[in-house]
Amino acid sequence: MTIVTAEYVKQEALKNGFAACGIAPAMAASSEAVFLDEWLKSGSHAGMSYMANHRDLRLDPQKLVEGAKSIISVALNYYPSKKRAAEELYIAYYAYGKDYHRVLKDKLYTLWQVILGAMPETKGAGARGFTDSAPILERYWAWRAGLGWIGKNTNLIIPRRGSFFFLGEIVTTLELDAYDVPLKSRCGTCTRCLDACPTKALHRPYCLDANRCLSYLTIENRGGIPEGLAKSLGNRLYGCDTCQLVCPWNRFASPTEEPAFQPSMELLRLRWDDLNEFSREDYARIFSGSAVKRAKYEGLVRTIHCLKANDEKENNAKNNDLESDSFGKK
Repeated sequence: MTIVTAEYVKQEALKNGFAACGIAPAMAASSEAVFLDEWLKSGSHAGMSYMANHRDLRLDPQKLVEGAKSIISVALNYYPSKKRAAEELYIAYYAYGKDYHRVLKDKLYTLWQVILGAMPETKGAGARGFTDSAPILERYWAWRAGLGWIGKNTNLIIPRRGSFFFLGEIVTTLELDAYDVPLKSRCGTCTRCLDACPTKALHRPYCLDANRCLSYLTIENRGGIPEGLAKSLGNRLYGCDTCQLVCPWNRFASPTEEPAFQPSMELLRLRWDDLNEFSREDYARIFSGSAVKRAKYEGLVRTIHCLKANDEKENNAKNNDLESDSFGKK
């Protein structure tokens, strides 16, 4: 049996633009079963009912690819080189450029073809490439492959690089000559992410309640945003990076060099005033090819209404304070 070298795979992954690559033996993720089941039982997945589907596939990659022996895990940097003004509408960094699903899958396909081309005798090997569009525990496998550790904010943190990365996997029947080992958590006693979460969705380390998460509520959620949580939106139009922005490890974040992730001028120029008459045409033009399309036009309009309601309440409160001051009723 031909064995492909792990070092060769990693070198080719870096040449293809990935920031990190690690390899783990394919086996059942039995240690995650209890955590996954408890998280689902508590309802912390909110309206993401698909998380409860295909449990057996999610916990065992060998059922995704028959005869799988290895999982090649990669990370692709998306930290923006240009950012929107802090006082303007906030859009999660991951959605600044083109939709990452296609970008990442194309890169995974290219990497796989390079691997096959290096050793023609492996042509019959089976493999499937994944991003977050299939039932696979991406952060878990990135951890098992030694890329980083899963932080208290539930994001994968790569040493001296941070967490602003997309993850992808190639599950393959190829056997590698060496496998990586998981890293121990380096979060220590730090609780900045938990303390900074605006809705306390991170109610304890390593556990996220999507019902309270502003990223879920502004992106995946297809219903309304509860008033008690909507008041915490601030200037967030799409997503929330707070638990990442306060993480000390992200001081090492460096701008992505991936052309597809560079923001368009339309996105960078979007302002509060543009929301007054935000049409479907505006939506299609500004977010063409962007992951923002995940929220759909109706989802953005819902969030816009919440932002406007918050702004109106704030202005009314200020006016009431001024009126009280003018009559000496402080």
